[in-house]
Amino acid sequence: MLAALIPVLGPILEKVLGAVLPDPEAKTKAINAILSQLQAADLAQIDVNKAEAQNSNLFVAGWRPMIGWSCAAALAFQYVVTPVVMWLAGIFGWNIPMPPALDAILWELMFGMLGMGALRTFEKIKNVAR
Repeated sequence: MLAALIPVLGPILEKVLGAVLPDPEAKTKAINAILSQLQAADLAQIDVNKAEAQNSNLFVAGWRPMIGWSCAAALAFQYVVTPVVMWLAGIFGWNIPMPPALDAILWELMFGMLGMGALRTFEKIKNVAR
């Protein structure tokens, strides 16, 4: 994910380091060192993700699915179960209180899990999206 920020960070780093390092060669070396560290961090995270996914322990490999199912259950409760129950209550004359509403943070979690955050927009801007 950090490597996706390279096109954005490159010009910023060039301006900042250009003010600090007048030598163009030193500036280029510094920028390349920073960008290679970002790429190394991404590769390290990919290795961690692979190790987690291969683990047979549910508490190691299962946290992402658990969050996904929790998000799906919360969305189903908010947008399917609650309206149907409230509709049935109205039909049968039951006086039940409206359950508490789930807030917008649930949508942020879902969009993040589905990859619909800024990186997808970034891909579209750079014309690398399918």
